[in-house]
Amino acid sequence: MPDDLEQEAGQEQEAADAGRSPVSRRGLIAGIAGGVVAGAAAGAGTAAAFGAARPAHAGEEDASEVVDLARSHPFYGQGHQAGIETEQQRYSVYMAFDVTSPVASDLQVLLARWSGAIAQMMKGLPIGAVEPEGSSAVALDTGEAYDLSPASLTVTVGFGPKLFDDRFGLAAKRPRLLADLPDLPSDQLQADLSGGDLSLQACADDPQVAYHAIRDLVRMAQGVASTRWTVLGFGRASAGKGQSTPRNLMGFKDGTRNIKDAADFDRFVWVDDDQPWTRGGSYQIVRKIQMNIETWDAAGIGDQQDVFGRTKAVGAPLGGKKEFDAPDFAKRSGDAPVIPVTSHVALAAHENNGGVKILRRGYNYTDGLNRYGQLDAGLLFIAYVNDPQHFIALQTRLGRVDRLNEYIQHIGSGVFFTPRAPGPGRYIGQELFTE
Repeated sequence: MPDDLEQEAGQEQEAADAGRSPVSRRGLIAGIAGGVVAGAAAGAGTAAAFGAARPAHAGEEDASEVVDLARSHPFYGQGHQAGIETEQQRYSVYMAFDVTSPVASDLQVLLARWSGAIAQMMKGLPIGAVEPEGSSAVALDTGEAYDLSPASLTVTVGFGPKLFDDRFGLAAKRPRLLADLPDLPSDQLQADLSGGDLSLQACADDPQVAYHAIRDLVRMAQGVASTRWTVLGFGRASAGKGQSTPRNLMGFKDGTRNIKDAADFDRFVWVDDDQPWTRGGSYQIVRKIQMNIETWDAAGIGDQQDVFGRTKAVGAPLGGKKEFDAPDFAKRSGDAPVIPVTSHVALAAHENNGGVKILRRGYNYTDGLNRYGQLDAGLLFIAYVNDPQHFIALQTRLGRVDRLNEYIQHIGSGVFFTPRAPGPGRYIGQELFTE
């Protein structure tokens, strides 16, 4: 960032610390050094408003999983961005944007403003005055999360392939493997549910906290970027370390064999062999997968279990007894394998894909009813990988013969690079604009 803007950010931080409303030449950058958004007055009264957190309560999946709505995650200086390895929260709002301004400095300023705002909201604080002085004054913060706790909010920022075209002079900074996904078997993609220059993944244990984060970040983007597509997710559809396995909308446990160990994160998730600015980041693959819910509900339980290769109640691989039993793909019943070769488990297992694993971080979604009066719902599939080819190869195999394809369609898609978290005094993606 230019020196004069960095100096203004410092002046704004000093004003906020003194309880004044910071005003700068452009009023654009704040939170770079101290995590305060332009116009925010970080006085004692604001902090006091967030002193009382909601009581913790037992999680839906397992009584041993307790949700502490007072919990918060830091945005700055954590190496990897929050919202990837972070213990998965219960709700998500995902949004992709097109950058509409052709001016590189507009994009730069937006990322700086977003960084300051995200840092504030992840602490459970507003991004500015909720009730500014003067009846005609417009509030900087929309206010719907003003008296709510942080609820483990994380906001993860991603950069799409087209951000590195000729518009902003960033071609030389393109992550080595960042490119649009090829056409994949079973794709029925809709243009208005695919692509994007930027992505925001907001996750929290309170849906209103996640929604508030995206809403205020959208307001900040006006004039620079416009919303391309969005999905509201609920009921996590994958498990992190120490979490019980949830169920998808087909009623089956989802994410039993998800990545949970640090060694697997290093091997399959984090980038370490690209340009210096990309190291510690990850590629985000997002797919909106529509389920034919009512057709699925009419299928017999035996057929459903053959589709997944697992039992419905326990989640054990067919032929096993417990959820975490290793699938035995060689076990047979007469002439047929116990786990059908066209089942989802058999086709997706790392044993059958050269050992490759991907980190899943999905959510269920519903859009009400479709034009036929049937349930319109499915899976917001989000995965993180250090090589998009891992997902491409896996989805190509699944798309050709997976019996689950009888009941689903991939209708939305995107790929983004999520860089590492910025250090204190910096903003997300700052390395794109420096030598």
